[in-house]
Amino acid sequence: MKLATNLGSLDRLLRILIGGMLMLLAAWGAIGIWGWIGAILVVTAFLKFCPIYRILGMKTCQDC
Repeated sequence: MKLATNLGSLDRLLRILIGGMLMLLAAWGAIGIWGWIGAILVVTAFLKFCPIYRILGMKTCQDC
């Protein structure tokens, strides 16, 4: 089953940057274990799909 795309390019870029930074800070011990939630942001960016957006009926891409 293929997931429908609902993330645009800017949204994906921000998710990768913010998620990566959160994971780095967690790995360095600067913000604690909650920083690993950044992995969810990175995974959803690579999948081009956010289940919360789907529940809320949101899309940040122009051509999907």
